[in-house]
Amino acid sequence: MKSDRIASVESAAVPDVVELARVVAQQRAEMDRLREQAAMSVVMERAKGVVMALDGSTADAAEEMLHERAKAARRTPLEECWITLGELAPVRPCGETPTPRPQGVDRSSTQAPEPFSAPDDVADALSRLGRALVHVDTHQTLARCLLDHLAPDLDAESVMIYVRRRSGGGLELAGHAGIDDGLASRWRQVPPFSGVAVVDALHSGEPRWLEDFPRDSARYLLIGEPPERWQSRVWLPLRGGDGSDVCIGVLRRRPGVFTPRERAHLRGVVRLCAGRLRSFTSSTAPVRESEADAVQSLFAALPVPAMLLTPVVSASGDVEDFRVDAATAQAADLLGGSSGDPTGRRLRDVRPDLTDLPVWQGCLYALTGGGPYDSEPFAHQETVDGVMELATYSVRVTRLEDALVVTWLRHASSDRQEQRLAELQRLGNIGWANWNLSRDEASWSAQVFAILDRDPADGPVRLDGLPGLALPEDRTALRAAVEALLREGLPFDAPFRIRGGRGVRHLRLVAEVVADAHGTPFEVHGVVQDLTARRRAELALVESERAILTQHDVLQSERVLVARLQHALLPLPDKVIDLSGLRVEVAYLPAQAGIHVGGDWFSAVELPDGDSLFVIGDVAGHGVDAVATMAQLRFTAKGIVSTGSSLTGALSRLNSLLLHTRDAHGTATMVLARYHAADRRLVWAQAGHPPPLLLRDGEASYLPRPPGMLLGATSVPYFEEAEHHLEPGDRILLYTDGLVERAPENIDVGLTRLADAAVAHPEDAPGSLGTLLDVMLEDERRDDVCVLDIRVPREA
Repeated sequence: MKSDRIASVESAAVPDVVELARVVAQQRAEMDRLREQAAMSVVMERAKGVVMALDGSTADAAEEMLHERAKAARRTPLEECWITLGELAPVRPCGETPTPRPQGVDRSSTQAPEPFSAPDDVADALSRLGRALVHVDTHQTLARCLLDHLAPDLDAESVMIYVRRRSGGGLELAGHAGIDDGLASRWRQVPPFSGVAVVDALHSGEPRWLEDFPRDSARYLLIGEPPERWQSRVWLPLRGGDGSDVCIGVLRRRPGVFTPRERAHLRGVVRLCAGRLRSFTSSTAPVRESEADAVQSLFAALPVPAMLLTPVVSASGDVEDFRVDAATAQAADLLGGSSGDPTGRRLRDVRPDLTDLPVWQGCLYALTGGGPYDSEPFAHQETVDGVMELATYSVRVTRLEDALVVTWLRHASSDRQEQRLAELQRLGNIGWANWNLSRDEASWSAQVFAILDRDPADGPVRLDGLPGLALPEDRTALRAAVEALLREGLPFDAPFRIRGGRGVRHLRLVAEVVADAHGTPFEVHGVVQDLTARRRAELALVESERAILTQHDVLQSERVLVARLQHALLPLPDKVIDLSGLRVEVAYLPAQAGIHVGGDWFSAVELPDGDSLFVIGDVAGHGVDAVATMAQLRFTAKGIVSTGSSLTGALSRLNSLLLHTRDAHGTATMVLARYHAADRRLVWAQAGHPPPLLLRDGEASYLPRPPGMLLGATSVPYFEEAEHHLEPGDRILLYTDGLVERAPENIDVGLTRLADAAVAHPEDAPGSLGTLLDVMLEDERRDDVCVLDIRVPREA
């Protein structure tokens, strides 16, 4: 049985693993689909942008135009987007002479591309290639993509992509597939001489179909070792118009001509690749080996940390990274010595956190022609003579054609002190000033010019001319302080105001004199500080305090008024009262927190038939409105019950009254209790109020609450009555929630505390209610408290 149980568990676990693997595979497939969809959307948006820019149409119209073209030419929308991007004339830098356009292509309008038809199987293949191109980001990956695409249909064995970065220059092998690295290295450079098919194709702008090896080998210098390795080949040019011309070569082992179907296929391939090549021909073409060696040698001789960066452009046309083409050893140390030589690597591989640093935006700023970028100084820990020390550097980024030169500047201690002084003046909005009295010269820090809103080209102001900058009402005091300093050498600390382009500013000038051996002043040192922000804050604080005091006086007056109104409407008895044979004691305590008077109230009256009515309630809110609502409920309740209404009927009418008062959203809680003296019965009803507390024979219990809803909560309330027989010596406490509630505890805790306190203080003498309240209200009262203490006398 034990082995059966184990087998059962294992067999049940296998489907879980299989199901998990299936779910993971589905998620991966969905992620791949979403990535491809996002990449295709980028291509579509770029093509729409081309159409919008050239035609002036809206985004919707541009998209519709692309779809109509694709439908007319029997292409997919993605293919149409690649073709549209490929036939866009590149934007030339300002002032550059335009390069003549290839014949047969009109790039000045958004006219649909020339008709191009292909067999259905070729169209399907081109559609697949269009989708594959969204994942291509370099010439090398493009070459591999093309070989994978052309090998099955055209028997292509190799693909080579050459780039000419400058008109009339040699060609660079930018990407290859199907050839070994040795052959690629030997044919990496092709000089701009006639007799080479790839050069001839780029020069003429027409494809070179090499389909007869004996004849072609006599006419051209053919690539290959040996050349007869490829019996047929074709070179397909793509003239970029900006010096970034590209030529794609497709090489086959089998001899023979390219059929019309194959030629149509290859023409379609070139048209699709043109759009993809536009995004990276100008940024990813490799540096010639000789040039690279020379650049690296130059950088190796530099005495400062520096590196040369080339931008790497994504499929969407954005700069996604920079390639390090050359770097000094010091730069490698500053980038992170543990990562090794960064040359030839992508910058974000060396420093993954680069995009989070300000220097990344600085590189983009400099690359887009914004000018050189200089970073803020930063600290770097380095080893000097075997000792770790903290040095301060700043970075400067400068554009060099289509590349960036990044250099680091190490600050000396004096530079750091000057930088710290400048930061101190800027952060404190304070500047220093010097006046040499013997030579009648003055010198100010840059911050003083900024504080005084004065152009540095105008130079500093003489000390005795400084009062002229102040407002007229401040000039006399400032001039007197300056004269006392010059005449008697008395230092001063003088506030004054100026008016400039930023409005009135509050300033402070502190100055002291330096005397020679004879006591004659010859130099004055001063500090100017801008106190405008502090002064405005002080004025705002004074105004706020004044408003608070005014509001406090208004609220205090309102409290006095409301308290007087409450005392008039709710007089408190000054002694114990007797009602229907009961002894009743009343307590009302206003809140100590805040200045508003609440709506707690009570009523204890003897009815005409000898019974007694006890009411206690709490109106939501404070102030005049709460007191007014309290008065309505108090007097109306007594009147309704006195006319013979039941307790539940009285509560229903009070609910209607509350719903139709001026404040239709007001609510209140209440307990109505009628004591029948003949048989000592207490009949009561409640509307959302805490239950009465009964003390009998040294024990405390809360009377079971009959159903009852908060007054003012609904137009169809429901109330019930409850009845309880009292015995001699019983004590009933009616109270408002201020007696038992303490934030943030639950009210049940307060109810338990009241029951315990009542049992612990069973005094029966008049005034014993005060003792109970002292125990219950030890802390500050945050709400009003109202209590009715009803006692049934013991029988003699």
